[in-house]
Amino acid sequence: MRRLSVFNNVSLDGYFTDGKGDMSWAHKSDPEWMEFTIGNARGGGVLMFGRVTYDMMASFWPTPAAMQSLPDVATSMNKAEKVVFSRTMDKAGWNNTTVIKGDIAGRVRKMKNEPGAGMVIMGSGQIVAQLAQAGLIDEYQIAVAPIVLGSGRTMFEGVTTRPALKRTEVRSFGNGTVFLRYEAARP
Repeated sequence: MRRLSVFNNVSLDGYFTDGKGDMSWAHKSDPEWMEFTIGNARGGGVLMFGRVTYDMMASFWPTPAAMQSLPDVATSMNKAEKVVFSRTMDKAGWNNTTVIKGDIAGRVRKMKNEPGAGMVIMGSGQIVAQLAQAGLIDEYQIAVAPIVLGSGRTMFEGVTTRPALKRTEVRSFGNGTVFLRYEAARP
């Protein structure tokens, strides 16, 4: 069975975007963090996004600016198989992207039972919330940034279940970020 993971940066007060939808506060460029980011990008697998996050990613990673500033990450992002969940998008312009409409949990459940590489959701709070509620997320990778936003969006808005989680990794970075990895603790 394929694994479904989430990777997101969150503020100390638990938001993955600020009150205006901005995520630029999460971008760090120190050498230790960049090495970690490049290593994660080489991990492979299927990248999954909601439409808003997809639009943001697709507007940067296939550009010359991305190739100049983060060539390893840009290459990985552009080569990766990608899925965008959208009610409004009919066709995706970024290479290797499939658009999925309709029953998100049902489609992901089916994908998890198919052979293939693991899948990771990036950003996409509404998608994370829906799939967490359905019990489909196997692993949460959370980078807690040393910033307080005061308001914004949480990844778990509307989630009423309380999935049991087991912490499997903690890593502190010199820039103050703490990386946390949790696995679903299923019976």
